Parts: sequence; C-alpha cells; structure tokens
Amino acid sequence: MRGILILAHGSREKSTEQTLQQVVNYLGEIFSEEIIETAYLQFSNLDLHTGLEKLRAKGVDNIIVIPYFLFEGVHIKEDIPKEIDKYLKENKDVKITMGKTLGADKRLAEILADRIRDAL
Repeated sequence: MRGILILAHGSREKSTEQTLQQVVNYLGEIFSEEIIETAYLQFSNLDLHTGLEKLRAKGVDNIIVIPYFLFEGVHIKEDIPKEIDKYLKENKDVKITMGKTLGADKRLAEILADRIRDAL
C-alpha cells in the first residue's frame, strides 16, 4: 500500500504545525485515496522517523516523501537522504521515494503576487 509523507522543516513556533496540517487537509481532498501523514525535520517530536512509522502502522510499505521546502539546500541534498537511508537499512521491507522541493514554480509566483496585491 502506498502512502505520502509531507516533510516540513519545522519551527519552534508550534502553530506552524497547524498550518501544515491545513495544507495536508487540502491535499486529502485531491488525493482522497492516499494515506497522508506529516513530519518535521527539526523542532518537533513528529520527526521523519516517527512520520515513517505512522505510515507503516497503517500498512504502508511504499512511501513517497515530499519535502515541503522551497529550496534544495543541505537538508534536501544530505540530511534527509541520510535519514531515509538509515531507516531503509533497518526496514528492508519498505520502499521510500523522495520527491522534489516546491522550487521555482509559476504557481508559487502567482501566490506571491496575491500576497503583494494584498499588501498594496
């Protein structure tokens, strides 16, 4: 069974977790047949390992990790892949694929333009 893990950076400000959960709620409307969980790289007990385990507890053995990050920095290129590799060494019966960051996307520019208009 396939599941999706939305992985955010995390923040000391806990209200950010509510924001990500709202985004995941929107995703649930689009991907209603998928199991979707959240996790955070830092500042949360709901770390990457815990998020993967939550999916596994629901019978998921094919996990797509989507980083909710704008840029491909050291977390994306090194930290997250290392954690995934470590998890895979301990859990050989699971497949994990990592997707791309949000990156440069015209849809993000449209959202940014809306924010600019709101501020004008």
